[in-house]
Amino acid sequence: MKLHAFFVYGLGLFIAFISSAILVASGMGTMAWAKQVPVRSVIAPLPQHLRDTGLFVAGSTTEVQAQNLAFSPQYPLWSDGAAKRRWFYLPPGTSIDASKPDAWDFPAGTRLWKEFSFEGRRVETRLIERLADRSWRYSVYVWNEEGTDAVLAPKSGISALPVSVAPNGRYAVPSESDCRACHEGAAVPPLGLSVLQLSPDRDPLAVHADPVSLATNNLSSLAARGLIRKLPKDLLTNPPRIAASSPEERAALGYLHGNCGQCHNNNESEAGAAVPVGLLLAQKVGRSEPGSASSEQVLHTLINGPSRYRPPGTQGDAKVIVPGRSDLSVLVLRMKSRNPQMQMPPLGTEIPDAEGIALIERWINKL
Repeated sequence: MKLHAFFVYGLGLFIAFISSAILVASGMGTMAWAKQVPVRSVIAPLPQHLRDTGLFVAGSTTEVQAQNLAFSPQYPLWSDGAAKRRWFYLPPGTSIDASKPDAWDFPAGTRLWKEFSFEGRRVETRLIERLADRSWRYSVYVWNEEGTDAVLAPKSGISALPVSVAPNGRYAVPSESDCRACHEGAAVPPLGLSVLQLSPDRDPLAVHADPVSLATNNLSSLAARGLIRKLPKDLLTNPPRIAASSPEERAALGYLHGNCGQCHNNNESEAGAAVPVGLLLAQKVGRSEPGSASSEQVLHTLINGPSRYRPPGTQGDAKVIVPGRSDLSVLVLRMKSRNPQMQMPPLGTEIPDAEGIALIERWINKL
């Protein structure tokens, strides 16, 4: 029995030796394998309740922690008329690297929240968070009817959440893939926290914008506190604004930037890609002076720009904008439609934005 056991033990050592030799010879030995397989940090699971994400003071679902700073973009996204509140958080001792003005670099641990409500009834709060490996994750928390708790929604979203005060009595909670589709087409996923959106030179004609009194955390104040660093000095001494031939055109281009520029751009996105069409609607703040390349490019692709989409029943060549004819402009037709194959933007709305469309029509009809 002892001889048999010794033989089995020796055979095991021999097999182990041969296996190790094969791995080393094939470049899969211990050291080579360690180089080929990256070690990923353990990512903590998302909290099941919004109150545990760090937004609120402990024990509250209304009092926001002082470390979370409210902000208000001057060109907000239309979301069926929902009222919104927004906050962002930077870990202590960190700051936003703004050396690339159109593509801010946010530190790991950055969080952004956006709350949606109708007639004072909170419906959902979205959270975007930058992880230690520099990737972004997206989550949505759905509020109960009493407004006492918000629970993590499934990754697949909720297609028709009953909300009596929302348009048509229902509300679509976005899926994770919906969030990525919009946020990851831009240069960086945080859309409303950017140099143009936080410019203290706010557009007085911007549609759906909050009062200036709610926009105290702007480019200048955040830079003064050291929360934004390496921003080119000229953008502080001369706050960016969209170059335009009239105040109405400035507001119209700003509306398109805020509602459509996250997809219609020529950015080098860190996580995704812009839509493969020649329509550019995102403004580049580094080129915001009169006659700038950014404004010129946007207007060039808009006015008399060929449309790859031809609305049903139209004749001849379809144009994105026909000067003086908003009724023939594909841009307006698609903004008004809620046909899933035609509407723009394609996600996030059940009803058209009447005020935004009216602004675009006035601008086009005066061209």
